[in-house]
Amino acid sequence: MLRESRFDVGSHQVGLEMEFNLVDLAGHAAMENEAVLTAVAHPAWVNELGLFNIELDVEPADLAGSVFTSLGSTIGSLLAHARKRAVTTGNRVVMVGILPSLRARDIGEHAMSPNPRFKLLNDQMLAARGEDMEISIEGADRLIAYVDNILPEAACTSVQCHLQVSPDTFADYWNAAQAIAGIQVALAANSPYLFGHELWRETRITLFEQATDTRPEELKEQGVRPRVFFGDRWITSVFDLFEENLRYFSALLPLSEDTDPLAMLDSGEAPDLAELTLHNGTVYRWNRPVYAVVDGKPHLRVENRVLPNGPTVTDVLANVAFYYGLVRELAEAERPVWSQMSFSAAEANLRAGAKHGLDAEVFWPRAGVVPVTELTLRRLLPLAASGLAKYEVDGADIDRLLSVIERRCVTGQNGASWQVESVHRLQGAGLADRDEALRLMTQDYIDKMDSDEPVHSWPLM
Repeated sequence: MLRESRFDVGSHQVGLEMEFNLVDLAGHAAMENEAVLTAVAHPAWVNELGLFNIELDVEPADLAGSVFTSLGSTIGSLLAHARKRAVTTGNRVVMVGILPSLRARDIGEHAMSPNPRFKLLNDQMLAARGEDMEISIEGADRLIAYVDNILPEAACTSVQCHLQVSPDTFADYWNAAQAIAGIQVALAANSPYLFGHELWRETRITLFEQATDTRPEELKEQGVRPRVFFGDRWITSVFDLFEENLRYFSALLPLSEDTDPLAMLDSGEAPDLAELTLHNGTVYRWNRPVYAVVDGKPHLRVENRVLPNGPTVTDVLANVAFYYGLVRELAEAERPVWSQMSFSAAEANLRAGAKHGLDAEVFWPRAGVVPVTELTLRRLLPLAASGLAKYEVDGADIDRLLSVIERRCVTGQNGASWQVESVHRLQGAGLADRDEALRLMTQDYIDKMDSDEPVHSWPLM
């Protein structure tokens, strides 16, 4: 199909998936997604792995004009409806990377949504590993936990950005997305707490890697790749990624369809390639290739998976606009950024951004190792603005959303830093122990989230 150019190469399409947490009125995780979804009664909202999760699937749109204003209106309306209906069930909806008030006892098979695929995936991943999973994270505090299920994965709630591209440009866009993953995470970090421990600024990155790791210790020592996979190298074709999938990762869900894709091609139809897409869905790349067929036409997308949800709709749209603008400018640059930096440097940037957030130092060509805020203000924001202008996005949207990123860099406050400083203040004033401080902070966070004032402007508790 790649050789014969059998793909839709129309306009750039943007799509978003947003994962949310549910809490009870006291601010603790609520295992109520079925009740909430029944009350919400809207097809855009679906369940997720954890009973304390729901997901919003936003309809794709052309990346042009007032797309971000339209997305903001759509998401805001859908979220307001969900919040209003959730309260009738005694619950609240939270957009955050990891729920700050989440407790270790909230994680277990009792918290898994009753979907046979989730149960099968859990069983297959545990069988592949053959032993309990160890979660080991060191930040300001140190966390070591052992689990016999994949539910820690459900603690990681993200925003996934989809960008439809042509096969000819896929490699450039994927490479560009890999190059900026660490910068994205540093600027948007919103997951500093897990099970009462202060860890990385974006703990979700290392938690997701460990929670989905099917390798026993001996395979780790042999260099077998983990299923959460940044990658090994820059690519020249989308085929490189699907080839790596087959080479490195066994099928966790060994299901097959009766249809013959070659016969469908011969008859002029576009095959769904169900086995390929199912297998690809169990390889958790931070930038994942996606093959899909819509209205009989196959297309390719880059799925960017590094961003946490929240703190507000405005913050999410700022993160999204920054990504789409910057990735286009870099993908179409005369001298590609990935020709000027090693792949290992891009991966190291992801670690630095996740650990340190806005305090991270990252490598960038012709700049060396620099503070991520300085790099963003001096070089990346103008590039992102130029990329958005190439999409012909409205100038007012460009200025409004990129100014949110700018103010985060200037104030030094994003979701993670606000959470940490607020908890430190509550504890330092003797008003609460850590668990109570996290609960109180979560409640205040939700109130501020509902106001949709961007997080750089939030006063500390």
